[in-house]
Amino acid sequence: MAKINTFRDLIVYQLSFQLAMEIFELTKTFPKEEKYSLTDQIRRSSRSVSANIAEAWAKKLYPKHFVSKLTDSLGEAYETEVWLDYSLACGYINQERYTHLTEKYTEVTKMLNGMILNPEKFIPF
Repeated sequence: MAKINTFRDLIVYQLSFQLAMEIFELTKTFPKEEKYSLTDQIRRSSRSVSANIAEAWAKKLYPKHFVSKLTDSLGEAYETEVWLDYSLACGYINQERYTHLTEKYTEVTKMLNGMILNPEKFIPF
C-alpha cells in the first residue's frame, strides 16, 4: 500500500473531488430558476464531502474528531444522493447519468464507512 502523506493521497478524497467537479459541470445545464435552490444545494453538499475528508485528515491525531469529520463527510455524500434523486425526478439529468453518479457515491460511502470503522489504519500511532 502506498504511503499516505496528505489527504490528497486518499482515493476517497480523489473520487469525491472528481464527483464534485462532475456535478459542477452538470449543474451548469440546470434551469436558472434552480440557481439558488437545487443547483446551490447539490454543489455545496458534493463539495463538502471532500472538504470534510480534508478536515478529518487535519484532525487525525484525535481519533474521535477524525471519525466525527468523516461522519460529516458521509452525511454530505448521502445528501448529495438526495439532490441527485431530485435532479432525476425533475428531469434535469437522465437515468444513465444518475446511475453513474449514484454508483460512484456508493463507492465513496463504502470507503468512508471503512475509514470510520477502522480509523486506526489512518491515525499515526
